[in-house]
Amino acid sequence: MSGTSGTKGTESTAGTEGAVPVQAGTGAGRGDSRIHNIGYRKYDGARLGRAYARRSLYTQSLRGAYGLGRSGKSKVLPMILFAVMCLPAALIVAVAVATHAKDLAVDYTRYAILLQAVVGLFLAAQAPQSVSRDLRFRTVPLYFSRPIERADYVLAKYAAMSTALFVLTAAPVVILYIGALLAKMDFADQTKGFAQGLVSVAVLSLLFGGLGLVMAALTPRRGFGVAAVIATLVISYGAVSTVQAIAWSQSTTTAVEWLGLFSPITLIDGLSTAFLGASSSFPGGEGPGAGAGVVYLLVILGLIAGSYGVLMRRYREVGL
Repeated sequence: MSGTSGTKGTESTAGTEGAVPVQAGTGAGRGDSRIHNIGYRKYDGARLGRAYARRSLYTQSLRGAYGLGRSGKSKVLPMILFAVMCLPAALIVAVAVATHAKDLAVDYTRYAILLQAVVGLFLAAQAPQSVSRDLRFRTVPLYFSRPIERADYVLAKYAAMSTALFVLTAAPVVILYIGALLAKMDFADQTKGFAQGLVSVAVLSLLFGGLGLVMAALTPRRGFGVAAVIATLVISYGAVSTVQAIAWSQSTTTAVEWLGLFSPITLIDGLSTAFLGASSSFPGGEGPGAGAGVVYLLVILGLIAGSYGVLMRRYREVGL
């Protein structure tokens, strides 16, 4: 024992920087006790701020939509759906090149509409993964330990989901365009159609991404979110298509184009027909004209802005 027995002295830790002196006790072994002031060093690095945090959340969410950075089984469904989305385009290209066709079997603006089931399944699977789990496991406050605000979180999630959908729907359009050039089709016509196709799938991605996130964010239960997304896309399309067919059979042709305003898929179909030169899947093959097309565009823009506003309100309600 250090120090004089029976004397209440003090000692310091020899050779230890920042040691706190302690009184030497009279009990056995107490004189060897030391308290070390380890402290915390200040962070002297660069402070990257909100833009970096928002960009990181966007990148993480986009990668997560395709299972990247997650477990192996998380990659299976999105990768299968991506392959299913691209396979018909590859087959169309192969046939066009082999037969020296003058035109593609499917227009660029029609491809995503024809494969709407694949797009809907992808959205139903990945939108809840993007937002529902954060709500269920209450991990969102961890994001807000970084210098971001509610608007940054919503914007990053919305942009990531829309980008994931754009990758899914634009990839086959690119395949079709490359195949058309390999088949030596008219360059100007194919480039124009390719540009129109990209615009169509970009609008589709923004609209579907917003609606999907809204449906998924309404509940922390992933299963309920999946069901809500499927119901929003499938039930609305089935109902609108049925009523359109009835209206057409009764020669109420004017009602057909306006009924298309009540389903996300028919909204994209009508917009593409009115402004992007697409052929319509409406009964009779007659889509909306330019006048009705303006209304379609305004409704789409309203739904996109409304989806963002609903998401902001939703995260305000849950105290984020």
